[in-house]
Amino acid sequence: MSTVLITGASRGIGKALAKKFAQNSYDLVINCIRSKDTLEALALEFENTCHITCIPCAGDVSDPLFVAEMFQKAREALGGIDILINNAGIADIGLFHEMSIERWQQIINTNLSSVFYCCRQAAPHMIQNKSGRIINISSVWGVTGASCEAAYSAAKGGVNAFTRALAKELAPSNIQVNAIACGAIDTQMNACFSSEERAALEEEIPCGRYGTPEEVAELAFSLAVSSSYLTGQIIGLDGGWI
Repeated sequence: MSTVLITGASRGIGKALAKKFAQNSYDLVINCIRSKDTLEALALEFENTCHITCIPCAGDVSDPLFVAEMFQKAREALGGIDILINNAGIADIGLFHEMSIERWQQIINTNLSSVFYCCRQAAPHMIQNKSGRIINISSVWGVTGASCEAAYSAAKGGVNAFTRALAKELAPSNIQVNAIACGAIDTQMNACFSSEERAALEEEIPCGRYGTPEEVAELAFSLAVSSSYLTGQIIGLDGGWI
């Protein structure tokens, strides 16, 4: 049985990802930074309803020491990670010249550096087994950039470039690395918009609506079981928006 590690898994896209893989009998390691009780309750729910092993690991994936501890725990309990989904992320809306240095570093570390830290820990097991999947949850803003979201756009652009580069490096070891560039997904991260702003945004999207976390999870699962020839891709999931 394969083991999947999902960061940022207590709500939204991460929770939908965890549920999708649990329902398909994958063992899980799930992570979030703050909602420890929610994470532990989710793990218990998956173990009871899906009859899998699910290990909750609350902590900050922008901290390389925590990431190392989380992967060590996964190795001891489950033998290693076969599928890594880097989903943890934070956003910030505002003029870039008003952003503090600390906030810039927080956004870059959480959205980009965490991907490096987790991939660095996951790769040795995958290389040894000549098998593995890495799926990075990115954003359309990493492709086009967004006004008043310079740090987030820069971080996600870095994720996309990292995805392409790592895919080339790991392809000889039969490890596939892809990213999903999400558009407007109906999560708490986008709950800051007023009903008027939301309606205006929906009018810009050819599909006429926000995407759902479950749709992201469906695409991620398809990447996890797809042909080994599919790697190094940034796949847009945006309703035709970008």
